Amino acid sequence: MRVVVLEEPGRFGIVSRDAPIESQVDVLVRVHRVGVCGTDLHAYAGRQPFFDYPRVLGHELAVEVLQASRESGLSPGNMCAVEPYLTCAKCSACLADRNNCCEQMQVLGVHVDGGMAPIMNIPANLLHQSSKLSLDQLALVETLGIGAHAVARADLHGDERVLVVGAGPIGLAVTQFAMLTGTEVHVLEISEARREFVSRFGADARDDIGGSKYDVVFDATGNQNAMQKSFGFLEQGAKLIFAGFIQGEITFDDTEFHRREVTLMSSRNSTNQFPRIIELIESGRVDTSPWITHRMTLAEVAEDFASLPQSAGLIKAMVTVEDSDVY
Repeated sequence: MRVVVLEEPGRFGIVSRDAPIESQVDVLVRVHRVGVCGTDLHAYAGRQPFFDYPRVLGHELAVEVLQASRESGLSPGNMCAVEPYLTCAKCSACLADRNNCCEQMQVLGVHVDGGMAPIMNIPANLLHQSSKLSLDQLALVETLGIGAHAVARADLHGDERVLVVGAGPIGLAVTQFAMLTGTEVHVLEISEARREFVSRFGADARDDIGGSKYDVVFDATGNQNAMQKSFGFLEQGAKLIFAGFIQGEITFDDTEFHRREVTLMSSRNSTNQFPRIIELIESGRVDTSPWITHRMTLAEVAEDFASLPQSAGLIKAMVTVEDSDVY
């Protein structure tokens, strides 16, 4: 089978590997779609923490079950979204049902090889089946989970004024799930194209909020300067949730932090959100139709991936794994 390997920053290789065989523990799956994430772009640029080369990228996956045990509850032909977080089930976080911050966390496509390969073995508990969603929609569930988890962390009540800083994929997901709670959602984004994009979902998108203050601020930029500026958007007693992160330090004025009695939170990965997200997409309450703006095949990744960050209007690129990649 054809496998795309990120050999080092800025260089992919296409290699031929034997397909994995049936496992008594895991489910054998055929990969059909791979969403390209900011993590993948950062790894290509050499800026992704907790990352080793060479690595097969890909953690936003839509797969088809090829072989599964009776105990798994899955059958050949089932189409599934993949929860890409391999956890230990033993540490304090896992025992507290917070496996999204497992001490031994390994993420497919980051710490271990991911889905830019046609066939994989995946633990049954990480597969979430739907007979209604398209392959594209299944591959978007993980991205949506990041936003859903951040909104869950904020515990919105519906009467807060919410600001989302940054309208990339994470910010877009945060916006969609914040709006489901009935809150008043505003988006701060410097890109006109992204402001127009997020406005399709009914959010108020601006490039300048003046001196406005908000009860809840989500920073989804992963930009140090923007993250530090987000402290200035907070109302008294507000909450600030960092849905994106950087390699480095964030500083803030402790006097203002205490005077306003701000609650500061991080948000990592997603936990227990996949079934809910699938139901929301199936019911039409979450619209994924505008998300995918660019496409490529697995065979095109090595040549076309480098141009993605500069691509006009990029929100989400989707990789199709073709039948010819299997044999």
